[in-house]
Amino acid sequence: QVQVDETGGGLVQAGGSLKLSCAVSGLTISRTGMGWFRQGPGKERNFVAFSGWSHGRVEYRDSVKGRFTISRDNAKNTVYLQMNSLRPEDTAIYYCAVRKRPYVSTRYSSRNEYNFWGQGTQVTVSS
Repeated sequence: QVQVDETGGGLVQAGGSLKLSCAVSGLTISRTGMGWFRQGPGKERNFVAFSGWSHGRVEYRDSVKGRFTISRDNAKNTVYLQMNSLRPEDTAIYYCAVRKRPYVSTRYSSRNEYNFWGQGTQVTVSS
């Protein structure tokens, strides 16, 4: 049984920072890719960041590059998303997801590449 639990969301003023955590149980993430997605009001669930399990690969959507950092602590089976210089448009529910093994395609930004999802944590950025 795989469980994914996101924590760390909250209310922050524009320009502030938050750090999200994603704890995974029932599966060892040291050999799996991990992703962060977000869904704002009236919007689709979109890709935010990706962490590969080998070679230190990380990927981000353009709008968060230079502001967000994805990292992992394999010993704790946990993935993090450090969010700095937050903007009101970052307001969304943030979801953590485990990539399929083996992956279906090379499209790490596609929701279809992930098979285990958390329930999400709300991030609200006030102007």
